[in-house]
Order: sequence, then structure tokens, then C-alpha cells
Amino acid sequence: MIPFVDLKTQYASLKPQVDAAIGRVLENSSFTLGPEVAAFEQEFAACCQARHAIGVNSGTSALHLALLAAGIGPGDEVIAPSMTFVATTAAIVYSGARPVLVDIDPDSRTIDPGLIERAVTRRTKAIVPVHLYGQPADMDPILEIARHRGLIVIEDACQAHGAEYKGRRVGSIGDLGCFSFYPGKNLGAYGEGGAVTTNNDRFDATIRMLRDWGAARKYHHELKGYNYRMEGIQGAILRVKLPHLESWTEARRAHAARYDALFAGSAEVQTPSPMAYARHVYHIYGIRVARREPLQRALQERGIATGIHYPIPVHLSGAYADLGYKRGDLPVTEQLADEELSLPMYPELTGEQVQAVAEAVLDGIGQEARCGD
Repeated sequence: MIPFVDLKTQYASLKPQVDAAIGRVLENSSFTLGPEVAAFEQEFAACCQARHAIGVNSGTSALHLALLAAGIGPGDEVIAPSMTFVATTAAIVYSGARPVLVDIDPDSRTIDPGLIERAVTRRTKAIVPVHLYGQPADMDPILEIARHRGLIVIEDACQAHGAEYKGRRVGSIGDLGCFSFYPGKNLGAYGEGGAVTTNNDRFDATIRMLRDWGAARKYHHELKGYNYRMEGIQGAILRVKLPHLESWTEARRAHAARYDALFAGSAEVQTPSPMAYARHVYHIYGIRVARREPLQRALQERGIATGIHYPIPVHLSGAYADLGYKRGDLPVTEQLADEELSLPMYPELTGEQVQAVAEAVLDGIGQEARCGD
């Protein structure tokens, strides 16, 4: 069996350090925020080349608080791609604003900057580019539109820890950046966790209050806030894992390059396209194939786990039917949703496993073609 993600193997490689870190929190009893979270915030900010990082309890919370700190509220519109995890859109709705969903670029699979300008109205207050699968969105034209229109840019970097755009780390390029530390992410906690990054001191101070019931200090509530605090144990675990992020990223990139080479001769498999401006960190290695479901079944029969990110784009999901979109409105997004198949991708993959997965994909496609003849 080749799993889609192998968290158990990663834990085994770090077990003494992780267990010791958890023990420190149990001993000092700083279970919510505390010194481990504070230290992780400093270390993660440095990793992201940002002035501040604020630890919260999920990537969704990070997005919600970033929007609120930026002043987004009822009556506002926020532009975002439909090809994303639903949390991106949910956070916009939580803020009281209306999501305006646009299509993606077929090569990068991230928001198409050429479609943003026409989506801007007098109600637009922010743009949320999503660094999908670990590939940075094309930030320069997005920032140019934002500067011209007076808009806030909030990077959804929940899948892109350590990714770079023209040499700059994501999370430090827009006004705010949002990260998730869900266990399966490139940098994952052992539970839920997230962070907001920013170079803006005012945003930093506001988000620190908002995550802790709006309190400037205990029982002094200046804002209507939330219980979005990061747990001390998660901060401690993330501190253990953060120094390994770079080597894990390079392992992912090596696996992706190996997949690319193995699929190079196939006309039926479309591999990811790392953009010239980007350092892709391959949270997801998603191929595109015309007949996904039969291939996924064939791989499962050979003990290879796969995923689909995402089978129903946000604009076609039942939860957001009230936004008024219909099939055909965002054709590039819809085609990717119909064709994308995520292959096993994690640092602990071996070369033999990558080879086995690629061979199984090619065999499965060949078998399907023979059956169709």
C-alpha cells in the first residue's frame, strides 16, 4: 500500500523531539498561547520573511481575522478564485462580505489576473489570491490592480509554506498572508492550527486582540473578538517541525521532478506546470486525465491511494448556490475539477514508490485505452 500521506512515518522520525516538546508544555501548563506559541510566531515570521506572525487555531480562522483586520464587512465584495478549498469562501462570508469568484489560469491553476479587473466594482474591498497546491499566484499584476484600485491583498497561503514568488516568500507579499497547519499540510500540527503573517503593525495588533476575545489585556475587551487562540502543544510541535520544512520541501520538489520525468512521454497525462516566477512546494501533485474515475479505481486496486482537489468547485457547490453561478461560468475551473487527480506526495516517499505510482498510472491509462478500442 502506498498512502496518499504518511504522517506516522514522519512522526517516527521526530518522536524524541516531539515528545519532549509536548512534555515541556505539560510541565509549564501553558496550554493556550504561552511561550511555545510566542517562540513559534517569531520563528515562522522569519521563515516567511515577514515582520509578524500571529498563531491561531486554524487556517480558516486566519483568513477570517485577516479579513476583519482589513476592515472587510457587510456590503463589501471580495474577489477570489473558485478553485480552492471551501474555507477561502467561507471566511469571506463570515466577515459579512460577498465572494466574487473568478476563473483560474490554465497553466498555473491559480487565479487569472487578467480576469480580476473586470470583476472589480465600487463594492470591492479586497482580493484573495490562493497559492493553490503550493504554486504561488502571479502576484505582481494582482498587486498592481490592488494599488490602482485601493484594494487589500490577502494571500491564502494555506497550501504553500515556503513557496516563493520571484524570490520572495509567500505570506510577505500582500498586505496579509494566511496559513493552515492542518496535519496533512507541508508544515502540519498534530491537530488544528493556523497563522496570519503581515508587515503591518496595526494589523498585527488588531489580529492579536481578535483571536483572544478582542482583549488588549485580560478582561479588557476593546473589540468584538473570537476564541481563535493557538494551543501551546501545537506551537511546541510546530517549533520542532519548522527547521525541517526546507529539507521536506526539497524532497517534495525532487519527487515532483521524478513524476514529471516518468510522465514526460505520455500524451494522456498532463502534469503540473511550475511557473517561471515560482518556487512550487507541491503540497499537492495533481495530474490531469480525461477519464479520472476509472484510473482512480485502478490505482486503488493496486494499493495506491489518491485524492481529488477539488471535485466540485465552490461556485457550483450547494452551499454557495445563493451566489448565482452556474456551470459554464468558470470553464477552466470546471475542467480542472473534472480532470484533476492528486497522486501520493510527501517527503518520506521513496524513489521506488514514485516509480510504482507512475507506472500504475500509465498502466491504468493504457488498460482503459485498450478497453475502449
